[in-house]
Amino acid sequence: MDVVSFADVPPQERFAFWREMSSKMWMPLDASCEPRLESAFQAHVALGGLGLVQATLLTAPSLTIRRTPRLIRRSDPETFFVTCAVRGHAGGEQAGRRGELRVGDLMLRDSSQPYVTTFESSGPADGQVLSLQFPRSLLPLPERGLRELNAVPIRGDRGMGALASQFLLQLARHLEEFSPAEATRVSTLTLDVLTAALAGALDAHSAVPPGSRRRALLARIHAFVQANLGDTDLTPSAIAAAHHISLRYLNKLFHADGHTVAGWIRERRLKQCRRDLAEPHLAGYPIHAIAARWGFTSPAHFSQAFRGAYGLSPSEFRRQCAR
Repeated sequence: MDVVSFADVPPQERFAFWREMSSKMWMPLDASCEPRLESAFQAHVALGGLGLVQATLLTAPSLTIRRTPRLIRRSDPETFFVTCAVRGHAGGEQAGRRGELRVGDLMLRDSSQPYVTTFESSGPADGQVLSLQFPRSLLPLPERGLRELNAVPIRGDRGMGALASQFLLQLARHLEEFSPAEATRVSTLTLDVLTAALAGALDAHSAVPPGSRRRALLARIHAFVQANLGDTDLTPSAIAAAHHISLRYLNKLFHADGHTVAGWIRERRLKQCRRDLAEPHLAGYPIHAIAARWGFTSPAHFSQAFRGAYGLSPSEFRRQCAR
């Protein structure tokens, strides 16, 4: 975790320092604020690398940030980023749309299109936003559909948006506490949560074609399964019921991708078990307890499935990782 300090910068130079620094940290940007704030500008910037996800928690007075066609031509990382309002109010414009964010709301933007971001405090404390930037390829959702969501607020008080909102608000509170190993795991969870929230918004969007709706639904189901892997009642029937579809249609979705529902769940569970067995700080944790943690009720069945997937028994794999 890196924290950018303004303490050693003369007050009258701080805003110019912020403008230069922001373009180097993220991408070429232009920033402005009220003239009365420029002379004593202050901000707190916490940067956290969560695997391929770059997380930034920005605390500052009222700001307007622009990315113009000229700045895009200068450099474009070709990323998506999601903003969550943590404190105060935020807004965004892109592709002819403008949305306003309340605390906990989310908004998607694309670095390859011009945009404007604004945020301001709603009281004596400065405003605060969490921004997550990542390669577009990390989202298993259609790019064309996602671009229709640019600058469209995803409300944090309903549906999958509420789940993502609570996760991101907690992430903002604890961003500076993660160890490198924890940050890697949080990255995977963050992308799962964002995929679920964006898939829900994409599925609800009136312009989404049937193929995109199917992919969005499948992504939402994948995220649901990932979040409930340890539940022994996670069955194909339970998954279908949770998403208001028939068991037959659920099986059809997975078959189209070359999987069975039960097989996909087992594969995800085995991967989680394999990850835990390789963790040094879990070396004293019984193998059968790790298996049970991820939904395997029979130690014998788990051992057989693990050997079939990885060519080693769970105990052999753990010993190999400990060398």
